[in-house]
Amino acid sequence: MKKWVSILMLFTYLVSTTELNQFLKLPILIEHYNEHHKLNPEMSLLAFFKMHYDHPAKDADYKTDRQLPFVVHSTLSLVFTLNSNFVFEFGNLTFMCFNASHIAAFDENFYIKGHLHSIWQPPRLT
Repeated sequence: MKKWVSILMLFTYLVSTTELNQFLKLPILIEHYNEHHKLNPEMSLLAFFKMHYDHPAKDADYKTDRQLPFVVHSTLSLVFTLNSNFVFEFGNLTFMCFNASHIAAFDENFYIKGHLHSIWQPPRLT
């Protein structure tokens, strides 16, 4: 079960963040090729690809041409929502809280306060 959930989550992630979602448009490609093949039975698959990907033209089926895979590059957004009654429980686990202490971002021993205040002063005429 964990294996299938992991595969599903990986697939969902890859489809939503990469161009793999273009492969979901393959049925449109097949259907559109069949339409062209019915109109011109001598059209090869290579000629179909050349017509739609090498030199695309704005013709009567332009809307369908734009739905073909790898013509328009976009990402698919998947949104998951959780039910408001969703509860995530840990068995008998306890969590330890650590006390945070102050950690200086710089060594205060080597910090000379007078120099920083004098840097951003306007020039003085003496």
